[in-house]
Amino acid sequence: MSWETVIGLEIHVQLSTKSKLFSGGSTEFGAESNTHVDLIDMGLPGVLPVANKEAFYKAIRFGLATGANINQTSSFDRKNYFYPDLPKGYQITQMTQPIVEKGSIKIAVDDYEKEINITRAHLDEDAGKSIHDMFEGETGVDLNRAGTPLLEIVSEPEISNAKEAVAYFKAIRQLVTFLDICDGNMAQGSMRCDANVSVRKIGEEKLGTRTETKNVNSFRFVEKAIQYEIERQIHEIESGNEITQETRLYDPEKNETRSMRSKEEAHDYRYFPCPDLLNIELERGGVDKIRDDLPELPDQKKLKFINDFNITPYDAEVIIAEQVTAEFFEAIATNTDGKIAANLLINELFGRLNKDNLSFKENPITVKQMRELIDLIKLDKISSKGSKEIFDHIWKSGGNPAELVNELGLEQVQDTGLIEKIVDAEGHVGFDVTPNVVPTMRYLLPPKPIITAENAVSY
Repeated sequence: MSWETVIGLEIHVQLSTKSKLFSGGSTEFGAESNTHVDLIDMGLPGVLPVANKEAFYKAIRFGLATGANINQTSSFDRKNYFYPDLPKGYQITQMTQPIVEKGSIKIAVDDYEKEINITRAHLDEDAGKSIHDMFEGETGVDLNRAGTPLLEIVSEPEISNAKEAVAYFKAIRQLVTFLDICDGNMAQGSMRCDANVSVRKIGEEKLGTRTETKNVNSFRFVEKAIQYEIERQIHEIESGNEITQETRLYDPEKNETRSMRSKEEAHDYRYFPCPDLLNIELERGGVDKIRDDLPELPDQKKLKFINDFNITPYDAEVIIAEQVTAEFFEAIATNTDGKIAANLLINELFGRLNKDNLSFKENPITVKQMRELIDLIKLDKISSKGSKEIFDHIWKSGGNPAELVNELGLEQVQDTGLIEKIVDAEGHVGFDVTPNVVPTMRYLLPPKPIITAENAVSY
């Protein structure tokens, strides 16, 4: 029996604002528990939320970059549910009038491209964090994250497999970092993904029952969680069982999803307009100004690098994976040495960062050092082996590449007359230099040993 998979992703992007969505509490990561908590974040009686203008600015940037509609009027609603890490008993979100609707983004998977439509992107506030391993037999609550601004990006159910899901997640991360609206640090919770997965027989129009796997925070885990869920659902149906609509969690240690709770519908949350917040009315001129201020987007960068710096599409794709690496490449390359710069960046710098498990922001090599090294290679002053030796030296100890050439004795001899004199002086170097005859080498290799039955093993 043949099956097809239908996947939709909800990606939660933490917006890089200094304060929270409705309070002046800090969003700085890593602080001691419950030290970045405002009275509003605690949900105390009598306090009123005030919307963060910067969060709207960043949400609009995302919408414009994806070709979406920016709603001139948006509003906030209360989503009611009860958990210890949600002290108000409700989350302020955008249900009926989101800030962004109907965008799209292109993904590339293997040898094909695909456009994934975005249903909506809306603002909401994060909850706090329950901590289960700090107190024996008790659960602690850290409210530092409570109220942190999120942009929830909801795709259409147009993703067909786990690889496409990862490509879409990567494309969203790449875009939000280029737009400087999120740092993209998934290890710190800056981006999380909920995967809605269902299966159906090929040719059927009706969607299968879906499950939602919550809060997956790495590309590898997204792929593994979705693939497991696909196989689990197919096995259940083929075994004569029905799929339960539910929320599930992914366990990376066991590589499996497990049931968390039954899946709620919209009416379960009893949405209603937030009475503490007025509708947000945007000025058209303000949106146009944000549009004019948009930076070069990843696809534009890629095309520019291919055309202006004459590098391969593959190299361009690798370099634009992060905004910081794209900016570094532009700082070290010119239109006459783009290939050298790309090779040095990808093979040497990226390779060393991966080997030492460092982020690009921890890179010790400066633009000036890379530019000098590129010039040395471009002018044939050093060999490829010499460039690796200099790179290794400046990585470990710093230094000036131009000066290291002399210090390490790595400058290539380019005087052909001097080379000919050296060859003439070394008369035993065996080349036939007869004019118009292809040079042949002789006597440079020892004669091949004769292998006999007696010496075969020892040889």
